[in-house]
Amino acid sequence: MKYIDQIEMKGKKVFLRVDFNVPMDKAGNVTSDTRVRAHIPTINYALEKGAKLIIASHLGRPKGKRVDEMSLKPVVKILSGLLQRQVSFIDDCVGEKAEQAAANMKEGDIILLENLRFNPGEDKNDLEFAKQLAALCDIYIDDAFAVSHRAAASNSAITVFVNICAAGFLLKNEIEYFNKAMVNPARPLAAIIGGAKVSDKIGLLENLIEKVDKIIIGGGMAFTFLKAAGYEIGKSLCEEDMLELARKIANKAKQKNVQFLLPVDAVIAKRATADAEVKVCVVKEIPQDWIGLDIGPATISLFSEALQGVKTIIWNGPLGMFELPPFSTGTFAIASTVANSGALSIIGGGDTDTAIRKTGQSAKMSYISTGGGAFLELLEGKTLPGIAALEK
Repeated sequence: MKYIDQIEMKGKKVFLRVDFNVPMDKAGNVTSDTRVRAHIPTINYALEKGAKLIIASHLGRPKGKRVDEMSLKPVVKILSGLLQRQVSFIDDCVGEKAEQAAANMKEGDIILLENLRFNPGEDKNDLEFAKQLAALCDIYIDDAFAVSHRAAASNSAITVFVNICAAGFLLKNEIEYFNKAMVNPARPLAAIIGGAKVSDKIGLLENLIEKVDKIIIGGGMAFTFLKAAGYEIGKSLCEEDMLELARKIANKAKQKNVQFLLPVDAVIAKRATADAEVKVCVVKEIPQDWIGLDIGPATISLFSEALQGVKTIIWNGPLGMFELPPFSTGTFAIASTVANSGALSIIGGGDTDTAIRKTGQSAKMSYISTGGGAFLELLEGKTLPGIAALEK
């Protein structure tokens, strides 16, 4: 795979695939510029090297139709503000408007194309649509790691028609940090896995058991493992059809000498609300009509102790219902432990990212991945179509 800093771009039309899938309010205002900021190093580098920059992204799931609420036009103001230079918006991504705009570009010009997913060919990885996108440029740069687990016209088929293809700095960082964590990690290597469901993390857990030294389980999914181990979990979240699989995963970890840690106590309530009555109890004694919604203080101590001396930490999924104050303590406490551990720490998944940022500890983490699903699939050992296309 080539990277952006290995190619000559001066005077060339560069098609840059980014992920500007930003959150917006009902009035059409961008409510967070985090995803735009993530691409600024790549954008600035291309401009410094004299590129004519054509930026393309998707937003939401319009399913091949023009949906006004999913237009990328509001991003122009955010992007131009961050770059402190003019960004022109093109009300289409292919066709006469896009072709004319690209043809008239000068060095240092920036155009932002309309939502790629307004065209049905994008999600279908359509060769004809990809050919139209490729006709706009001389060079293709993919910086959109967050969609690299989906084969789309703008990150897969387009590479068939552009001779020079490379990865931007954001995509490069994602790959390099993944390699540091999973290909050649400093050991001991620990994985913290949370979230609601075991079923969402089967492939991840099965792959991690082959790679890591310790697995720490929290979140709603922990109660499926606890019930599988024979504990009474009250009304806590449990996937009954996953109990046998949970037992197999725990047994496999034991066979591989992987330390497999489950909560020993929980913060419980009768309902998941901010004003609910809460109490702490050991996981063996959760009353029938109570719900486990966070890890308890003994578990925080257990998990924190397990992370002492660890050299590499991967974290995917919160350890409790952190959105509500009574149930945020566990996730926030472990975030602090990870942030101050001195280990290489790689955080992935939208909810985990949100939780870490709420703690104010994000600057202390080695790397926070921008790609939820893509990060998860990499950890599962899958080949990502967007990355495979660049490697070809």
